[in-house]
Amino acid sequence: MRQRIALVALVVPDYDAALAFYVDRLGFDLIEDTDLGAGKRWVRIAPPGAPPQGVELLLARAADPRQRTAIGNQTGGRVGFFLYTDDFARDHAAMQAADVIFEEAPRHEPYGTVAVWRDPFGNRWDLIEPKD
Repeated sequence: MRQRIALVALVVPDYDAALAFYVDRLGFDLIEDTDLGAGKRWVRIAPPGAPPQGVELLLARAADPRQRTAIGNQTGGRVGFFLYTDDFARDHAAMQAADVIFEEAPRHEPYGTVAVWRDPFGNRWDLIEPKD
C-alpha cells in the first residue's frame, strides 16, 4: 500500500482574502481554483518551490457560524503549520517586507532556525530552516 497526505484544509473567512495574502503577498503558487457552484471553490495553494506531489493547502471558506469560530484557531492556539525554507534570513526578510506579523525574534533550536508568525486570520506558523 502507498499513501500520502496530499492536502491540509485551512479554514478562511474568504477565498480571495486568503489568496491575496498567501499568493500575492507571500508568493505561494496557486495550483487550482475551480468554481464548484453555490459560492464554493476548490482552491489549492503551495509554497514556491514545493516539490510535485508535496503537501498543499486547501483553502476552505467557512460556510456557517460553527466553522467561522474555527478560523485562526484550528489547532487550539498552537502552531499548526510549518513552512520549511532553505534560507531563513532571505525568507524572514521578505516576509517582514510583506508586513507578515512575527510573534518573536528568530531563535536557534537543535532542529534549526525558527520564528513563529501568523497569517491575517490568526493561524500560527513556524518559519523553519532545518539543520542538515
